[in-house]
Amino acid sequence: MSDKTTLFGIKNCDSVKKARDWFEARGIDYHFHDFRVDGLSKDLLQSWLDRVGAEALINNRSTTWKQLSEKDQKLAMGKIAAAVVLANPTLIKRPVVEMKGELIIGYKPEDYEKLL
Repeated sequence: MSDKTTLFGIKNCDSVKKARDWFEARGIDYHFHDFRVDGLSKDLLQSWLDRVGAEALINNRSTTWKQLSEKDQKLAMGKIAAAVVLANPTLIKRPVVEMKGELIIGYKPEDYEKLL
């Protein structure tokens, strides 16, 4: 795992914008990885699912979630969550921040602050 902070999300997401502003206001060097532009590997996604679980990673209040069939919603919370999420990356709660070996899901400045 790298010591470099990486912020994953999509650039037009309000929570991602807040996180980017938070890091920039504090002069924290980070890399922004846009799911839509840069893609998302199955291995990386699976590592997140293994670390935090589908319940923490998947935004079941999102428009994307609501548009899924009931069957796909069940699959997204099961053993093949990665396949459903790779097909629908906007299911991921944003932002996902990898910072100092920790994985933080969502805009949580208090958690970012603890790692500084």
